[in-house]
Amino acid sequence: MRLSAMGDVAMTVPVLRAFVKQYPTVKLTVISRPFFKPFFDGIPNLDFFAFDEKQRHKGFPGLLRLFRDVKKLKIDAFADLHNVLRSKVVSLLFALSGKKRATVDKGREGKKELTREENKIFKQLPTMFERHVKVFEELGFPLNLSNPAFPEKVVLSSDILQIIGNENQKLIGIAPFAQYDSKVYPLDLMKEVIAKLAENSANKILLFGGGKKEIEILDSISEPFENVINMAGKIKFQQELQLISNLDVMLSMDSGNAHIAAMLGVKVITLWGATHPYAGFLPFNQSLENALTSDRNQYPKLPTSVYGNKIVEGYEDAMRTISPKQVVDKVVEQIS
Repeated sequence: MRLSAMGDVAMTVPVLRAFVKQYPTVKLTVISRPFFKPFFDGIPNLDFFAFDEKQRHKGFPGLLRLFRDVKKLKIDAFADLHNVLRSKVVSLLFALSGKKRATVDKGREGKKELTREENKIFKQLPTMFERHVKVFEELGFPLNLSNPAFPEKVVLSSDILQIIGNENQKLIGIAPFAQYDSKVYPLDLMKEVIAKLAENSANKILLFGGGKKEIEILDSISEPFENVINMAGKIKFQQELQLISNLDVMLSMDSGNAHIAAMLGVKVITLWGATHPYAGFLPFNQSLENALTSDRNQYPKLPTSVYGNKIVEGYEDAMRTISPKQVVDKVVEQIS
């Protein structure tokens, strides 16, 4: 399996946890970038193979090397959960060597129908988790996701407690950014949400993000409040996962952070702008009621995009139809 975006990788984790629980004698090997290894730590019968995209496994010759490297592990079947050119090449090589293989169907046609402006077909599409399950079914391993397994909350290290304190407060994670602007809740409204939640001293609000610009923004948001802390740039990725596992709730855009929190069994509230959970990206085991979407009466072309990368004129303010009060009420409801 070879995956790229953080959300894509995180969405495989609950399915793989279900697999090892239901097939304890079968060994899994996950192929992905080294950065994502912490996602899979502690999953029994699962090995992680680091894909070296910059050197050993670069380009077509690198993919041949990747195939040979992985073949040495005596692989019996290949599950392509990404369905991009590189994973297709490796999958084909396994098929040519006589191994079973199955590839995820991304449902591109259905997504086009959901996001097109004219003759839109507005209906729930299969989730990515259902699509991943189908891949394993094709390989002869039917899966049941109805009783999911999640890792235990990690005991937080002294490094993390030094930053967040160890008061007995409700831990609210907020990840206010996404890859595309059309998926980001307006900053002035997010500040209102944070200010309202910070009024209650029983709440501790932890802000997540990355990159210099995001860190600066989060610093300016957290500065006026004693119980709002910017975590961006302060801890390593593995520590961030440990901290997220301890949250009472995560408030996120349609982004990787939502899927990371969900794979750790945390309650997730998501905010949706140009995209919509009907495309299949509602975080794992989360209620549709916790996905707050922009008003389709006011903006009938929504969703305009599967990933948020398509800009539709006049739709820049669609997320303003989600009021800060709606968001705050939803967060409070989840931690009460």
